[in-house]
Amino acid sequence: MLKRIALRDFVIVPELELELHAGFTALTGETGAGKSILVDALQLALGHRGDAGVVREGAARAEISAEFDTTASLQPWLAEAGFDAQDTLLLRRTLDTQGKSRAWVNGSPATIGQLRELGEHLVDIHGQHAWQSLTRPDAVRGLLDGHAGLDAAPLAAAWGAWRAAAEQLADARTRQADLERERERLQWQIAELDKLAPGADEWPELNAEHHRLSHAQAILEAVQTALAAIREDDDSADARSAQAIHALEGVLDHDPSLRDPLEVLKSAQAQLQDAAHTLHAALRHGELDPQRLQALDERLAAWMGLARRFRRPAEELPALRAGWRAELARLDAATDLDALERRVQAARSAYDAAAQAVSAQRKAAAPKLAASVTAAMQQLGMAGGRFEVALEPLAEPQRHGREAAEFRVAGHAGSTPRALTKVASGGELSRIALAIAVTTSELGETGTLIFDEIDAGVGGSVADAVGQLMRRLGRDRQVLCVTHLPQVAACADHHCVVSKAAHLGTTRSEVQPVGGAARVQEIARMLGGGAAGGTSLAHAQALLVAASSASAPGPAAGGGRKRQRA
Repeated sequence: MLKRIALRDFVIVPELELELHAGFTALTGETGAGKSILVDALQLALGHRGDAGVVREGAARAEISAEFDTTASLQPWLAEAGFDAQDTLLLRRTLDTQGKSRAWVNGSPATIGQLRELGEHLVDIHGQHAWQSLTRPDAVRGLLDGHAGLDAAPLAAAWGAWRAAAEQLADARTRQADLERERERLQWQIAELDKLAPGADEWPELNAEHHRLSHAQAILEAVQTALAAIREDDDSADARSAQAIHALEGVLDHDPSLRDPLEVLKSAQAQLQDAAHTLHAALRHGELDPQRLQALDERLAAWMGLARRFRRPAEELPALRAGWRAELARLDAATDLDALERRVQAARSAYDAAAQAVSAQRKAAAPKLAASVTAAMQQLGMAGGRFEVALEPLAEPQRHGREAAEFRVAGHAGSTPRALTKVASGGELSRIALAIAVTTSELGETGTLIFDEIDAGVGGSVADAVGQLMRRLGRDRQVLCVTHLPQVAACADHHCVVSKAAHLGTTRSEVQPVGGAARVQEIARMLGGGAAGGTSLAHAQALLVAASSASAPGPAAGGGRKRQRA
């Protein structure tokens, strides 16, 4: 349930804070007072598109916040998105004069998409032009699918997979010659690289070995010189270290402090001997190998030749070979028409199965929706009228299925239902839209329903019925209704009046909860279209009494609270 909405510098509202309650709340006011401003502001807080035009003239930014009760069903979503799960859910959004928008959920930064996703679970808004969508096939289908609780996403995915497979097959058939030429080119290029068979880590290893063998003579001479200096010469380091060790050992008994340098000399001698051993091994295995060096020259030349031919760095040849093989595999698949045809058939079968399941759900839901709307029509001045949801097969399968949905209506008993545009007047379209809105809202799960002048075009006893429908909805859900009809406003559990006035050369709008005499005065104004007189006041009082007696009593009217500073 929406508990509170606050606006700052929004359109013509400097600052406003309005607390809302359960039940049915009516929003009324003179034409142009800004009754729909609250609805527009709430839509922005719920992630709808906005622009810099909503910022009040002279202000830097507009700010809207909406506070809801947190339902148990939203707790997992909040936790997964990283928002604090509190008893209340606070949505806040700002828009500046540059059109830049920022959003928060429970004080944490959020995206507009997250606001919009939350809004789908919190509020269901029915606009004053809802009837215009009743003739659009996509809107009709959406209402039916929503009534059926149908998720059409798997069907759309199956359609996409089938069309993609069909397009791939058609492309392969038209480009068969081109694909075959490309396949032959890849086969030749891969064959050239296969002759070399470059290993993944071979290039750096080849270069290292070639560098070593090409300097083998210098390496051998350096090893021999080092070995002679260490051990083989008469005056070698090993011989001199042995001489030093022998001298110190002879006097160690006379001076024990010489033990440490003696140990260092012995360690150095051991390291010299290890080095000599390693150098001996290098001499044994470091012989010149002109045949191997020539083979390496030829291998490196082959690498460089292919690298120049294919205009790639030599070290990339193994990856190039692997990439070409993968591309050849794709081309083999693309030129395998039999396999492509089998894939199309499998995708079409999957689509047909999904479409059949969707069709069954729509066929089951259509008469139920028709019966519910027909029942609502009887209360809206269309006694004997009948509503029908027609499902017509399509010539070709579509993303949304194999049938089109159309709303049809019979205005009176005994007539055949026909398309809305052919038999319904503007007033009848409005009443049918209202019947559909009430029917679909009763089945929904959102806690707050908003009707923005959806009762336009109706009056008299029908207006009384609309008010009672709203009041009935308000028993289980929170209902907010922007209305011009006094009969509807009289049925409300709570009543708020929107007004505007000039202040220091600017126009400002405010919202004031009313009850008692103030409420009678407002309904009298709505009845008379201007200043309330004695007759209209009496009529207004009678409407309120009749509305209270027509249904079980709800919460006391005028219970809303408003904190506002102009």
